[in-house]
Amino acid sequence: MKNTPENSNKLSNIDYFASLKYPDFLKMWLASLFAGSSYWALIVVRGWVVYQLSDSNMLVGLVTFAAMIPRVLVTPFVGYLSDKFQRRKILQIMFFINFIHNLGLSILYFLDFILPWHLVALAFIQGSARAAQMPAGQALVPNIVPKDKLLNAVALNMSTVHATRLLGPLAVAPFLSIFNSDTGVNGTDLAFFICTGFYALSFIFALLVKNETTGKMGNQSFLRNLAEGLKFVHSTKPFLTVIGITALHCTLTMSFESVLPYFSVNKLGAEGSGVSYLMMCVGVGSLITSLILAGAADEKLKGKLFYFYALLSGIAPILLSFSSNLYFSLFATILMGFSQTGFMIIVHTIIQLMSPDYVRGRIAGVYSMYVGGSMALFNFINGLSADYIDPSYSIALQGLIFALIIYIYRNQEVLFYIYKGNFNDLGKYSKMTVS
Repeated sequence: MKNTPENSNKLSNIDYFASLKYPDFLKMWLASLFAGSSYWALIVVRGWVVYQLSDSNMLVGLVTFAAMIPRVLVTPFVGYLSDKFQRRKILQIMFFINFIHNLGLSILYFLDFILPWHLVALAFIQGSARAAQMPAGQALVPNIVPKDKLLNAVALNMSTVHATRLLGPLAVAPFLSIFNSDTGVNGTDLAFFICTGFYALSFIFALLVKNETTGKMGNQSFLRNLAEGLKFVHSTKPFLTVIGITALHCTLTMSFESVLPYFSVNKLGAEGSGVSYLMMCVGVGSLITSLILAGAADEKLKGKLFYFYALLSGIAPILLSFSSNLYFSLFATILMGFSQTGFMIIVHTIIQLMSPDYVRGRIAGVYSMYVGGSMALFNFINGLSADYIDPSYSIALQGLIFALIIYIYRNQEVLFYIYKGNFNDLGKYSKMTVS
């Protein structure tokens, strides 16, 4: 593309942080930023502690599973609550629960009372609060920014989910290799308390959000209202297609956290710090793609990027699987974060554009249930199988399968429509029912 004055003006007018000019979004973004940093830092620290205590990939997978499975059990109910009560209140309560959880976990570890089953149980509590926070936050975003800023807001909001894989692990990585037997100083103690501090900040910023938006409920029973979100998704072809392909994406390309300790120790010889570095590089890729999409304005470009991100999401794990070099592994995880986050940002935007506001919380709950459930299950399966089979092969095979699915079904009606980048008209397609 030639650098004409017209193109230069277009580039200079791109505002990558446009949504942050809206006070409630800025406060929610900061709350989510610190919460996401704590979440990913805790994934690293907790996984490393379990691996040290048990030397078992299966237990690492079980802890990761316990943290993620609440997205199946909790999010449909929280989606209902997000349509019935003020969405900001749901966020505030969940951030406070996670602050208390992190504080209790930090004290247990500091006093040397921690056991693997403690970590499994506490991971479930933390995962439940995290799972409850996500649909409430997703439902709130379209209420606090105008529609023309929605992709920018979704991209920035998603950066607090994925790009914080950089900030959180970066904050704790220097401490995971510290241990002084003479003084009793254990850097992991400090890492746990850092996670607690992050959640304290997230709770404070959440308290400052003023928006009082709720959804809309009929006079039906709790179960009937809850079922409305499920019915809406399952009877609407674009929703069903998008959520189905996203669940496959999360299952086959994003369920790798439970095997990072194995990669770090057995393939890279990098011990606990290696887990942090690998996760941080996922965050670097996530941050890059979040900024790219925050400034993206051309709808056709977004559609092409969606297809590109989908294919690269399948290819990048294959590169990691067969790497035995630390620097190449870090490069592969950057590509993983770049492609996976780009795919998820565009999916979130599509879901928000198609969702009527009165049922948005319940749709977000159903979406999170399928996506989170698939990630939880396959993190456990990958962790369990790693005690018997080199996870390089399973991760590579899963990535290859997803890339092939994307290529083979590239002309499927809804996916083809997305690839063409007709984002602004997606709302009317939400009326398309399953035949």
